[in-house]
Amino acid sequence: MQNAPKGFRLHIGLFGRRNVGKSSLLNAMTRQNVSIVSDVAGTTTDPVEKPMELLPIGPVLFIDTAGIDDIGALGELRVQRTRQVFDRTDVAIIVAGPEGWGAFEEEVLDELQARDTPVIAVFNKADMARPDGALFERLEQRKVACVQTVATEGAGVLDLREALIKKTPDDYINAPAIIGDLVPPGELAVLVVPIDLEAPKGRLIVPQVQTIRDLLDHDAYCMVVKERELRDAIGRLNRPPALVVTDSQAFLKVDGDTPPDIPLTGFSILFARAKGDLVELVRGALAIDALKPGDRVLVAEACTHHPIGDDIGRVKIPRWLTQYVGGKLEFTHVQGHDFPDDVSPYRLVVHCGACMWNRREMLSRIVRCRGAGVPITNYGVTIAYSLGIFERALEVFPGAMEAYRQARKAAAAN
Repeated sequence: MQNAPKGFRLHIGLFGRRNVGKSSLLNAMTRQNVSIVSDVAGTTTDPVEKPMELLPIGPVLFIDTAGIDDIGALGELRVQRTRQVFDRTDVAIIVAGPEGWGAFEEEVLDELQARDTPVIAVFNKADMARPDGALFERLEQRKVACVQTVATEGAGVLDLREALIKKTPDDYINAPAIIGDLVPPGELAVLVVPIDLEAPKGRLIVPQVQTIRDLLDHDAYCMVVKERELRDAIGRLNRPPALVVTDSQAFLKVDGDTPPDIPLTGFSILFARAKGDLVELVRGALAIDALKPGDRVLVAEACTHHPIGDDIGRVKIPRWLTQYVGGKLEFTHVQGHDFPDDVSPYRLVVHCGACMWNRREMLSRIVRCRGAGVPITNYGVTIAYSLGIFERALEVFPGAMEAYRQARKAAAAN
């Protein structure tokens, strides 16, 4: 893994009508011909992604989108793809052309600001038409930074870069640690990494790599073992580790092999906090007790892959939940950026750890579920709950543990 994963990059979305110069602006910012540029409206169809380093921010991901005013049957599909990008945009650039700022731009601005997304308005092709000062003043009152560019000549690109630096959200700069705040400097974490059929050949999976790096960044040590080696590994240590972290699929064995005085949690639970809202996902797990045979459960996975063997999302979690409920549940599976606009038909949403995503996209799904009154939890939280080791897996997260206990009390009172 020589390049920063997408999930660590600041996601910068470019939105606007067709032919306003979004692709030209992306090419100017990256100094490469990333997107095809043409005078023909609607050249960009699917979102085009370009990772780069943007100092002093660091790794970013530009996302060029289709025109928000695209028409026809295919145009509507392109607009839907564009709106999907709203969910994962950390900073938005709305590009307006010589025709000015109108209803389309206002609609996009309203939708982005409803999501608390920082917005920059770029008035491209400024050599052809300049916006009036009153519009600038009105947008700046709405906390929108305004920049004028001539993208084909590179004019205004430095101003846009400065605006991006200023608009970078604090929650990106001060993102939650994965594990570094749970293991003191100089202390040891033992990471349990099963090597099964789904393990990629020749490498560790992303959550494991990112966890190791976070430990190193916080001056802690780590030992990596397979589940059958854990008991022997702990026995060889001069003092107990500060924390044991396991792949959620091995929770039962690792729980049995880890002495009760050693804290234990799972990679997926670490990422429930780092990529989402652990307290909300813990509350969501309580809905498992309310499931009845025949209820619908949505299982969502950020990655796209062909399931094999005992796939965790398609086989193991459905099996464990079915056993817990004592009857057959109806499972629906979605992958990647596909996610239903209406989640109300489901009694529960179970999501993966979203290790490949930025935090905003996961939080947007949590907000959507909350708005529909549908509980959402994640793989590791679900597995720990259904296997009866929930409290131990949450022990190192006092805030989440307290929320769990309060929710249990409230449920008992009702």
